[in-house]
Amino acid sequence: MSQNSRRREALIALGLAAGPVVALGFTRFAYALLLPAMRGDLHWTYAQAGGLNTANAAGYVIGAGTAVFWARRLGDRAAFAGTLAVSALALLLTATTAAYPVLSLLRFVGGLSTAVSFVLGSALAARVTAGGGQRRAALLVALYMAGVGIGVVLSGLLVPAALTVAGDAGWRAGWLLLGLVAVLAVGPALLAVRRVPPVSGTTSTRLARTDLARLAPTFAWYVLFGAGYVSYMTFVVALLRDQGLGTPGVATFFVVLGIASALATLTVWGRVIGRLPGGRAPALVSVLVLVGVLPVLLLPAGLPAALVSAVVFGSSFMAGPTAATVLARRALPAGGWTAGIALLTVAFSVGQAVGPLISGALSDSGGVAVGLWLSVALLAVAGLVALRQRDIVPAEVPRPVLAPR
Repeated sequence: MSQNSRRREALIALGLAAGPVVALGFTRFAYALLLPAMRGDLHWTYAQAGGLNTANAAGYVIGAGTAVFWARRLGDRAAFAGTLAVSALALLLTATTAAYPVLSLLRFVGGLSTAVSFVLGSALAARVTAGGGQRRAALLVALYMAGVGIGVVLSGLLVPAALTVAGDAGWRAGWLLLGLVAVLAVGPALLAVRRVPPVSGTTSTRLARTDLARLAPTFAWYVLFGAGYVSYMTFVVALLRDQGLGTPGVATFFVVLGIASALATLTVWGRVIGRLPGGRAPALVSVLVLVGVLPVLLLPAGLPAALVSAVVFGSSFMAGPTAATVLARRALPAGGWTAGIALLTVAFSVGQAVGPLISGALSDSGGVAVGLWLSVALLAVAGLVALRQRDIVPAEVPRPVLAPR
């Protein structure tokens, strides 16, 4: 493969990465920054705060489960771009109301639309390369996933700025800023998606039972991993605030977490996951994410512990979706990648729906730290389950048909 082809593929993957910037960086993870202000201004309990994230995750489950339908109905490229636009609109509208039912509905819609765009974007990124092999494909998927870290960095810059100016009431301005940047992100995504070659044949909505059975440990791991990591991401800022960390410290934590995520995803995880067989990659990811949770629970409270947590957790948590996408690409025929990634994302979303709700209830009864210990337990079990995934010998993958020029 020529250097120009490699550069072109990388630019396409990075353009598609505007999807996870909005889907996870803004819609899901920025909520952790806005939650303390919304909770203070709107007088929520932790259970209510977790419930709002559960509404988002419930929408995510439905979105992931219907992603293949929208791909077949509209075409995967049009569905990716359209749902990304809906996600941006949901962010803008979240700034317009304080009513809990309406906010819950917007979080639900945002979860549904971002799930569709994230699943389809993952499948599109998985087929950007026409002949680079499994390791090249893993690297391009990692480039796509790096959008999450970029979104986290932007959230860490935009939201604290809004809260510094207006205090807890600044949560509205925070959502508005995120929505405006999300609208801008639709542009590069549109340019990139037009350059992804269509897959030969049709997108399959059904997968062979043998394929799904071989991935059963990965499905179980992804439920546990989703519940474990998202409980931390939902409530860690609340914990840091309770520990006395001010807005500048929280902003620094979030920016460092995002930078660590983007850099590690871009430079490390694509290569590592492409080489590790079986369930070793998801097991390794689970252990590192678990280690990243511990500093804010065990070390003396303050910015140093928060930054250690940000670096370790940030550098590893988005390797989970990268590993799941790569395993689906290895195990399934090209026409089944979207369906396989969608089913895995459903499993991931179930975990993300349940985790914050239980963690929030534990936090109400025993403090935020108690709720975060749930993350540690779930991630430990997830790592053990992942090791049960046997190696999958890749079948010959048909090359995508190049789009007519």
